[in-house]
Amino acid sequence: MSDSATPGGLPGDAGEGTRAVRAGLPEPVKYEPTLPGPVFAAHYHLPGEPTGPYTYGRDENPTWTRLERAIGGLEAPGRDDVETLAFASGMAAISALLFSQLRAGDTVVLPSDGYQALPLVSAQLEAYGIGVRTAPTGGDAQLDALDGARLLWIESPSNPGLDVCDIRRLVEAAHARGALVAVDNTLATPLGQRPLELGADFSVASGTKQLTGHGDVLLGYVSGRAGEPMTAVRRWRKIVGAIPGPMEAWLAHRSIATLQLRVDRQAASALAVAEALRGRPEVTGLRYPGLRDDPAHEVAVRQMRRFGCVVSFTLPTRARAERFLEALRLVDDATSFGGVRSTAERRGRWGGDAVPEGFVRLSVGAEDPEDLVADVLRALGESAP
Repeated sequence: MSDSATPGGLPGDAGEGTRAVRAGLPEPVKYEPTLPGPVFAAHYHLPGEPTGPYTYGRDENPTWTRLERAIGGLEAPGRDDVETLAFASGMAAISALLFSQLRAGDTVVLPSDGYQALPLVSAQLEAYGIGVRTAPTGGDAQLDALDGARLLWIESPSNPGLDVCDIRRLVEAAHARGALVAVDNTLATPLGQRPLELGADFSVASGTKQLTGHGDVLLGYVSGRAGEPMTAVRRWRKIVGAIPGPMEAWLAHRSIATLQLRVDRQAASALAVAEALRGRPEVTGLRYPGLRDDPAHEVAVRQMRRFGCVVSFTLPTRARAERFLEALRLVDDATSFGGVRSTAERRGRWGGDAVPEGFVRLSVGAEDPEDLVADVLRALGESAP
């Protein structure tokens, strides 16, 4: 969206914190709140022809509009040609994009190491006659699966393994073969990387995670250049009705104001935790793109401005991982990631990720980094046989 979507406009060189604080706010009105409250409406006054912006609650809502402008202003600052659509969840956004762009006989390339719900999506795509190819994120392995594909789906960094691919390289190769490209930007957030600036056609994310950051909202979104592909996504949202509630949309918009504060604090703390884990003999497979010796670091620094809040590593056994999680005092044993309260879990308990039994995904919150490091190291010690 354009800078005019914020009160008085923003200077072209406005910083990311300024953009996050002002994102999507309406022009100021005397005696009105800076961020108007949620609009609860199934229908609107609609005399005559339905030509206005708000006709029915499944199609549009003023609270969504403000949120969509806010997200669009972070995913593609200063651009008027980008449209953003909010959804009821990240999976609603992912499904809308995939099923609106693909038809029977098409082929899609997915990451083999992506979000654990992708195999369920793959099965449904194949049931509709859509071919599915998979390849790992690391090493840009999806390049070898692009011929004849209609859509390339990238997840970088990948969840939960935190591999990174060269998005611009993959986009250029996919476009040369006539394929569209969507990037799952959930782990990075728009302040960590901007897939549309790297050439992708769509940026998709679960707003449930760090975008909203408080563990109390389910939300998703798709951003992309205005045109038929995004019109198809909007049409799918209308057909399926996978719309966010106005309260959820309002809570998300409210939370975006602190996004830069949160991602900076959490990324710095995640790096501190990763560096503390690096020297532990019981820890293997440590991954965090911000570590200088991480296999993905060289690629990550070229396309990411922040490296996220998630650290992954493996402990020797399932029992050791479970004892470690139980011993933590400042970290909740919970799924999801990106919240201001740190969480961790043994990912193998879900059965959907190809990870060792002792694999731990740790989402670093906004607690004092010294306290978190001390808690993690103490729990490692207490969990020893």
